[in-house]
Amino acid sequence: MQIGVLYAMKKEAEGLLRLRGTPEAEWIAGVPFFPLNGKKVVCVGGVGKVNAAMAAQMLIDRFGVERIVNAGCAGALCDLPAGALVLGTECVQHDVDTTLAGDAPGFVSTVERVTFPCAETLETMTLLMNMGFTLTPGGVATGDWFGRDYTRAQAIRETYGALVCDMEACAAAQVCLRNGIPFQTMKVVTDHLFAPAQEQEYQDNFPAAMGRLDEMMDVYLDLMEE
Repeated sequence: MQIGVLYAMKKEAEGLLRLRGTPEAEWIAGVPFFPLNGKKVVCVGGVGKVNAAMAAQMLIDRFGVERIVNAGCAGALCDLPAGALVLGTECVQHDVDTTLAGDAPGFVSTVERVTFPCAETLETMTLLMNMGFTLTPGGVATGDWFGRDYTRAQAIRETYGALVCDMEACAAAQVCLRNGIPFQTMKVVTDHLFAPAQEQEYQDNFPAAMGRLDEMMDVYLDLMEE
């Protein structure tokens, strides 16, 4: 299966790329794509929803991927510990707001929905747990916002019931839905949206947390060869 792994930042992708032999980048519209051995390609699409959507569409159009996996770090909306691995069950866009027009919070009119599906979550969780990984399934709330506002974070948690917050997953999920491509997202907790020193927590936890995600993604790609 041709799989595209979509990261936002270079520092998120570096560990997996090292494990996979540090392939040469192919640049398209300023976005680096790293073809791996076999039918896999890693993309560093950039931070935010527009970048994620653009990169996802290029993975589909230019590389013919049959599945996109968005991987990277995320902020927890609950008490998950730093380093916890989260397998997305569904995604929402918490910064889409047309409620004044009578729509539900997060309603995306182009596709007439609030939640966006993640493919084969039970099967993927079973495979990875059998390989010794512990994952927590749950929702991912996406928006162009690095969470520093406790009131807003509380509203996101109460409205959508998401476990973690990021800036890319649901944008890629929307692109995949419209193209008929299965989408998955795998996140690792680096910080907590209600922590007083959130930014410092993110900096302190990032290296070890990403190491855990790198290990899992490396195993996942091997499993997808079978």
